[in-house]
Amino acid sequence: MTSFSMRTRRSTPPTTQDVLFEVSGPKARRWIRIGTTLSILALLGLLYVIYRQFALSGQLDAQYWSFFGAWTTWAFIGSGLLGTLSVAVVAGILAIAGGLLLMSGRVSTFAPLRWISTAIIEVARGVPSLLFIYFFFLVLPTWGVDVSTYWMVTIPISFNAAGVLAEVFRSGVNAVPSGQNEAAISLGLSRGQSFRSIVLPQAIRYVVPTLVTQLVVVVKDTTFGYVVTYPEMMQNAKVLISNYNSLVPVYLVTAVIYIVINYLLSRLARYISHRTGAKIVVA
Repeated sequence: MTSFSMRTRRSTPPTTQDVLFEVSGPKARRWIRIGTTLSILALLGLLYVIYRQFALSGQLDAQYWSFFGAWTTWAFIGSGLLGTLSVAVVAGILAIAGGLLLMSGRVSTFAPLRWISTAIIEVARGVPSLLFIYFFFLVLPTWGVDVSTYWMVTIPISFNAAGVLAEVFRSGVNAVPSGQNEAAISLGLSRGQSFRSIVLPQAIRYVVPTLVTQLVVVVKDTTFGYVVTYPEMMQNAKVLISNYNSLVPVYLVTAVIYIVINYLLSRLARYISHRTGAKIVVA
């Protein structure tokens, strides 16, 4: 039985994998199981090597882990986590607003506005947020501009993300059938009214899962706060390392926290994608 005939019996629409690949046969499934088993064994072997190296170097000794039993340690890590989330939430909101503004300029029929918006988007996407942070930290003070460490981190991250989200929103706009815009104009709406009332709401619905996924990048970029000594989670981790001389345990715990946060965001994006039927796109 072909993959097409099997898909016709499904109640759900075919996925991208269904379209691109045929259903695996018995031989292919056997090789997949073998490859999966070997990959798991290789991963377990790697984890054992890492564990053994930590044990031989003394990084697993109790003296490097005992301070995690103190409430003050977790309170300090928690304050850094709040700093990270504070930057991530505000930067995410600013990035969405900036992305919508830049996208509107990018699709404008007014050529100068379209050129300026395109240039800003390319700069925002092409320059790492770390360089923008250095600009706020090193250059602006020489011009007499006083910016708090919070905004030294938040503004560059939001600007960088806005450039990416502008292209994400544009992808959503392009996904809306052009016939709907033409129908709205034929009913007497202006192009601007049609864009705001018909096209943009549908485009946002298409890209909501991708917006949530982009928050993962925003959260990871907050780790650059150490450059300006902003008290986010990575900066607080460095303080713990200097106080307790416990590099590997602190970084492991911090990494696990970041992994959990980003995993939850990824799951949220997949849930929204499943509920809305929208696909996660990459600009």
